[in-house]
Amino acid sequence: MRILLIEDEIKTIQSLRQGLEEQNWAVDTATDGHTGLQLASENTYDVIVSDIIMPGLGGLELCRQLRQLGKKTPFLMLSALGHTDDKVSGLEAGADDYLSKPFEFREFLARIKALARRPASAFKPGNLLRFADLEQDLDAKTVRRAGKELSLTPREFALLEFFLRNPERVLSKTEIAEKVWDVDFDTGTNVIEVYVNYLRNKVDKGFDTKIIHTLFGQGYVLKNEK
Repeated sequence: MRILLIEDEIKTIQSLRQGLEEQNWAVDTATDGHTGLQLASENTYDVIVSDIIMPGLGGLELCRQLRQLGKKTPFLMLSALGHTDDKVSGLEAGADDYLSKPFEFREFLARIKALARRPASAFKPGNLLRFADLEQDLDAKTVRRAGKELSLTPREFALLEFFLRNPERVLSKTEIAEKVWDVDFDTGTNVIEVYVNYLRNKVDKGFDTKIIHTLFGQGYVLKNEK
């Protein structure tokens, strides 16, 4: 396994590198965003790990640029900023997971192992998904409801895909976290709830019939009823 660590704190990057090399990972490092972007653009990695706050090019913009270049390498964001809004910002930038500092190395290792195992595409079969008057084209990356095109972020798009592949089935927050984010669900965060609300506001707002429903204490379900 090959990993790229982008972190401007020398002690942190040295500690993580030592721990990973003891686990037989090949490790490349960068102490600034611009160098990290160059390495990530020129090489192939199983996982990229980056701090958010760095001199020059920060982790959020670094991740956005890599996604714009078509790089789909699993990306773990590190930050001392642990509020929900900060996590949402990291995920919106294209990160696959977010780990708040300080953290134990064993949790860090578990996160990157999970990301490294993730298939290149979580949902391969079927490129056009439909439910009621909602349609999602996975190739064109478009979503329409009743003929009206909806603008979704990449994370909202992935979440909707999961709903559409599991219509009329109750989906727990834990299952959504594992299948859409490919991470263990943290009961102390409301990131899943925040994203479902984001998606609901775009998919249901302005339409008489609602299709994303909350079942309190159980999760969410895609069903066609008012």
